[in-house]
Amino acid sequence: MRADLLVCSEWEQAHDRPVYTLSEQCPDCGAVAVNSVPAPFNPEDPYGEYRRSLKRRRRE
Repeated sequence: MRADLLVCSEWEQAHDRPVYTLSEQCPDCGAVAVNSVPAPFNPEDPYGEYRRSLKRRRRE
């Protein structure tokens, strides 16, 4: 799934702060824009089992 909001891939070197855009390229420097949000789920989550069991306990 692709996010609508993108960030300049070169913002750390080319800009003082992140430059967000809706287009495929940065409006300031022309670099490629990438997904600005990390994936919400990591299958290798070491604490996922504990978090899910705590969630189940709170529901009961």
